[in-house]
Amino acid sequence: MSTNASNRNDEGSIHYAGWGVLAACSTGVMVSFAPIVPYTFSLFLDPLHAAFGWKREAMGGAFALAAITVSVVSPGIGVLLDRFPPRRIILPAVLIFALALASLSRLTAHIGQFYLTFFVLGLAANGTAQFAYTRTVLTWFSKHRGFALALLLSGSGIGSIFVPPLAQWMIHHHGWRSGYLLLGGIALLGLPLTAMLVRNRPESAIVRADNRVAGMTVAAALRKAAFWILAFITIFSAFSENGLVTNLAAILTQHGVPASSAAVALSFRGGAGIIGRLCIGFAIDRVSPQRTQTFVLLLAAAGTLILAFAGSGSLALLGAAVLGVGLGSEADVGPYLLARYFGRRHFSVLYGLTWTAYAIGGATGPLWIGHLYDRAGSYQSRFIVYLAAVAFAAVVLSLFLRPDVQKSAHEVDTAPATVTALE
Repeated sequence: MSTNASNRNDEGSIHYAGWGVLAACSTGVMVSFAPIVPYTFSLFLDPLHAAFGWKREAMGGAFALAAITVSVVSPGIGVLLDRFPPRRIILPAVLIFALALASLSRLTAHIGQFYLTFFVLGLAANGTAQFAYTRTVLTWFSKHRGFALALLLSGSGIGSIFVPPLAQWMIHHHGWRSGYLLLGGIALLGLPLTAMLVRNRPESAIVRADNRVAGMTVAAALRKAAFWILAFITIFSAFSENGLVTNLAAILTQHGVPASSAAVALSFRGGAGIIGRLCIGFAIDRVSPQRTQTFVLLLAAAGTLILAFAGSGSLALLGAAVLGVGLGSEADVGPYLLARYFGRRHFSVLYGLTWTAYAIGGATGPLWIGHLYDRAGSYQSRFIVYLAAVAFAAVVLSLFLRPDVQKSAHEVDTAPATVTALE
């Protein structure tokens, strides 16, 4: 084999084709549902209340509807991703997502339109986000899998840096309708690279000689305690994260932080998440991923607690940074552990089920905080302390994950894997 051919198949080489695929995947994640909708949702709360008089709980219900929709459709999207080339699912989802965002610029006083649009956003969400790209990255990386997943998820962090300030600037200078149009345009930016580069690694390179793909069946995975521990960790983390982040700008401004600083705090959380992801991604290829998960969950809980008492811009930035490192890194460790425990054969379906868990927490968190706000008439610090307590519950659960995996990807179902045409 020639040196060039060897480099193209070596993960450690800069000429390895997987790095280009990873760059395209990360770009797609950067302008997906994950950095756009949760991180800008709170920026529109005050303008929409001023325009239509909608209550916080009612608007939080739209986000909850999107999250519930994600929970219902994610396993089905996972089945499609396990069977078909990724672009067949991602490209249509991105177009639907972008058009739905732009259509919010045409909102009327009928809140049903707001709910219907967020339902559509929920249908398309995981066809645009890291969920859709993760399996592709797994097919290209083994030795550097943790670091590759960290780079993939860093796209979401980068997006959360620039999207909220851009949206806030547009809302301030041109109104909330223009803000939604801007978000729709941003969502289209990942299309070209996805169309050109995103593809699974050729099957001949990743399927064993006996034509079987390593991994448990879905039924076998669901009988394992590790799957349910990961699922409940996801529920608690999502409840805390989404309950806080979807209201963060409004919470901080009510506590005396200027609106511009609140938007920067959202971006700061994303920037800190990038640093955390890269460090944690490097670490989980070398040390216990289970204990690494415990550490990052602890950071997320601590960041939430700091934000509960943030009354100044500097304290808000500190809390957002700690929160960002924790929650950003947890998104990397979760899929890594899924692949480690259960293998790649049905990874997307199992990942979809954990996204169902995420959506359950993600739906109830904002709805609960909105309900508390409407009853109290303000965002009280104790509400955020409650979210921190839920985040600490995820920390405790993570301690029950076995640090040593004796089976996982090596526990192979002997049934032949379905061979599909991979692009």
